[in-house]
Formats: sequence, C-alpha cells, structure tokens
Amino acid sequence: MNRPSGTLNSSYAQDMAIVRTRLQWILLVAGIILLFCLPLFASSYWLSVLNIIGISVIAVLGLNMLSGYCGQISLGHAAFIAVGAYTSAILTTRFALPFWIALPCAGLATGVVGLIFGLPSLRIKGFYIAMATLAAQFVIIYIAAHWRSVTGGTDGMVVPPPRIGNLILNSEGSMFIVIMSIAVMMTFFAKNLARSRIGRAWVAVRDNDIAAEVMGINLFKYKLLAFFVASVYAGIAGSLWAHYMRAINPEHFPLMQSIWYLGMVIIGGLGSIAGAVFGAVFMTLLEQLVIGVGPAIGSIFPSFATVTSLAFSSMAFGLVIALFLIFEPRGLAHRWELFKAGYRFWPYSY
Repeated sequence: MNRPSGTLNSSYAQDMAIVRTRLQWILLVAGIILLFCLPLFASSYWLSVLNIIGISVIAVLGLNMLSGYCGQISLGHAAFIAVGAYTSAILTTRFALPFWIALPCAGLATGVVGLIFGLPSLRIKGFYIAMATLAAQFVIIYIAAHWRSVTGGTDGMVVPPPRIGNLILNSEGSMFIVIMSIAVMMTFFAKNLARSRIGRAWVAVRDNDIAAEVMGINLFKYKLLAFFVASVYAGIAGSLWAHYMRAINPEHFPLMQSIWYLGMVIIGGLGSIAGAVFGAVFMTLLEQLVIGVGPAIGSIFPSFATVTSLAFSSMAFGLVIALFLIFEPRGLAHRWELFKAGYRFWPYSY
C-alpha cells in the first residue's frame, strides 16, 4: 500500500501549506463535493442537524481564537451571538436591507460590542476576565429583553428568510447551502489567520503575556483584536441563526448556551481550528443522542419521566466534559493529530 512515509518538504511555502500532497487535495475536493451534495439525499431532519452544526462551527471558531489561541476565557459568547441575531433581524425587518448586507453588518456591529467588553482585558486576566464576559452575558440579554421598541422584548422578532432575487431560501436544503458555504469560508479564514503573525502573537500572549510584552507584542492591540474577531464570528453565527430559525427572542441565548460553546472548545481542542469543528460536531450529535435516549429512559424509570430530558442532557454534558478533562485534556484535535502522524510515518509510527 502506498503510504506517505518519506514525504519531505523542499521549501518553506510547502512546509506551511494547508494542503500539502496530491492525496490531500483529492480528499479535500471530494469532501467539499460530498458536503454540498448532501441536500440531494439527506432527510430534512439530518439537514436541520447539519445546519445547526454549521452555525455552531462558526461560533466555536471565534471562541476558540479568543480562548484557545489568545487565552482569554469568555462566558458571554451566546450574548454576542444575540447581538448579531438582533442586528441582522432589525436591519432586514425595519430597514428592509437584504440578508447579504445585514450579515456582514451584524458581524461588524457585534465586533464593536466585543471591543467594548474586551477593554478590561488589558488590566485583568484569568478568572477576572471570565467575570467581565459573564457580565456581558447578563447586560446584553437584559437589554434585549427590556428594550421592547427595538428588540420586541420577550415577545421576540420574526425574521424573514434570505433571498436571491425572487428566490426565497426557506427550505432546509437551501439554508444548508448558505450556512455551509459561509462556514467553509470562515473556517478557511480562521485557519489562515491562526498561521499568520496575528495568530502567533495570540499564542505568545496566551503562553506568557509578560514575556510577550517584553518581546514587543502590543498586548492591548492583540487582546482587543482577539475579542473583535471572536465577536465578528459570533455575529455572523447569530445572523445565520436568526434567519434560519426565522424567529428570535432572548430565551434563545441563555448562559448555559455560552457554557455549551466553551465545552465544545474544550472537547474539540483548545488552540486548534480542527478542534472547533470536531467539538461542534461531537456536542451537537451528543445533544441529538440525548434527545433520542431521554424518552426511553423515561419509559424505564417512570418516576423520572417528567424531568428526564432536561436532567439527562445536563448530566451527559457534565459527564462528557469531566471525562475529556481527565482522559483527553487536549481534545479530539490532539487525537486526530496522533492519527495523522501515525499514518504519515508508517511503518515507523513509534
């Protein structure tokens, strides 16, 4: 069998390339073709699951760049997603802007909000920056719930589906194409950003911010940039969520959702673009598994039937996080890297 053992890099550009070999190019092209052919044979249920996964991937990519690469813990990511969702909803419903203009505007508006709540990051870090982002979670959701003249308050807002001319994208399949196209582009951008000077500066700040500052890295600039980029990703995810669900209210963005996103980063792997994808896919499929298993457990234990779905979901989530922290603290991305290394160096994998 033809194995890649002995594949050498003859230039710096080849060493830094994302796709290095012909086999990788073939697998990449085949994977993208297969991905966008899924609406032809997948059911509406699985398309809806994949749409949620695509939106989650975008949101987790932003959080991973903030927490995984720059080391700034955020407990308010769901609130920043809410900013993007409400911005896009307001622009499309009250100002009659098309979705394709509202989408980047939602990302930029959320980025500005992220800069505001990222300002304390120069003076505080660790547990304290987590508390600052937690404050953002409560402040933003409070505003969304009580500023009724703009956000609709607890009644929420009805959001129109995206359009291309006279074509309304209101089916699972059409939204799948939109969501996955944006998710692929955002993943590509995140991968390149992580390999750039900005990404290297973030890693230096994460590992030792004092040493990074001594080396000439502007901590204020790069920390704020991390908050801005993470918030832009959250805003894009929020805009897609609003137009996919076609109705939003403050209850869609609870604190538990922020913790859920942070759990996706931990399970996928901190400081890894692939980890963001793995974490979003794993946790979304786990949620669907819990939803399916919950009624079965309720039928076995009738006394717990009324609380099974919510309680079992929280228990499964906490148990999975604990197991990963104990047995695989570097996440699924680390296991993927070990698999690739073993394949590349076969038969000398040791």
